[in-house]
Amino acid sequence: MSEKKIIAIVGATGAQGGGLARAILNDPASEFAVRAITRDPNSDKAKELAAMGAEVVAADVDDVESLRKAFEGAHGAYCVTFFWAHFSPEKEIQQARNMAEAARQAGVKHVIWSTLEDTRRFIPLEDQSMPTLMEKYKVPHFDAKGEADAAFAGLPTTFLLASYYWDNMIYFGAGPRRNEDGTLTFVLPMDDKPLPGVAAEDIGRTAYGIFKKGEEMIGKSVGVAGEHLNGAEMAAAMSKALGATVHHYPMPPADFRALGFPGAEDLGNMYQFYRDFNDDLVKSRDVATTRELNPKVQNFESWLAENKERIQIG
Repeated sequence: MSEKKIIAIVGATGAQGGGLARAILNDPASEFAVRAITRDPNSDKAKELAAMGAEVVAADVDDVESLRKAFEGAHGAYCVTFFWAHFSPEKEIQQARNMAEAARQAGVKHVIWSTLEDTRRFIPLEDQSMPTLMEKYKVPHFDAKGEADAAFAGLPTTFLLASYYWDNMIYFGAGPRRNEDGTLTFVLPMDDKPLPGVAAEDIGRTAYGIFKKGEEMIGKSVGVAGEHLNGAEMAAAMSKALGATVHHYPMPPADFRALGFPGAEDLGNMYQFYRDFNDDLVKSRDVATTRELNPKVQNFESWLAENKERIQIG
């Protein structure tokens, strides 16, 4: 049997990287092997991947040399950053540059960079219809990734545009809130515009499809989505799954920005961006393309069927 090609996965214990690692490891016919890169090889998630057959390697995304060693001998690398761990666009940009430089030094043949739009290309900083944050960003966690795209120039890269994680309703308090009358309210500050959404696991599975297609995907941008639904449609699906009436409240983005929790301004601007440039966002995240790469991609209804018990209701 020929030796399998190694895919080095940054953030292999996280949502995107973990989805990719499991997609490869659960496919007995895969031509790839998993090298799971993590800061803590002794974590439960790292041990779980090792038990499934992954090679687990310690590396630090702030250290180019440790990343180069982790990428050495790998055919492919999956590169993702962790904005919500530190809330620093500058740190995110530098970590992306570190990954790109390490991939360049290690001679990786195919890189997938998990990115997002630089919203400043759509809405300039001087346009005050959306507040400027941190002096030089509109949507910091988008803009940093988009700005970091340049670091991957000259590398054999596929740019993977993620969508809104439905899993945010489980882990980040984005689920519906209970009202005094027993009904639920789901906040989506986008008027009636559709939100490209996806199960986090399907981002990794789609990345696996990109690696399987290989060279033909290099230089391309691929948006991933399981379904495009507006707030009312999402509320209706949740009503059916949860067995309780869920109302959609299209909170104005300005009100969302004022909620005061860490990242509220960033997310308020994100929703405004999704609303105001909706055609561009939807067009760049095609469900049919995602399904071609990942035939088992979930829609919102199928995701709810699997996860309704896990949704956090406030």
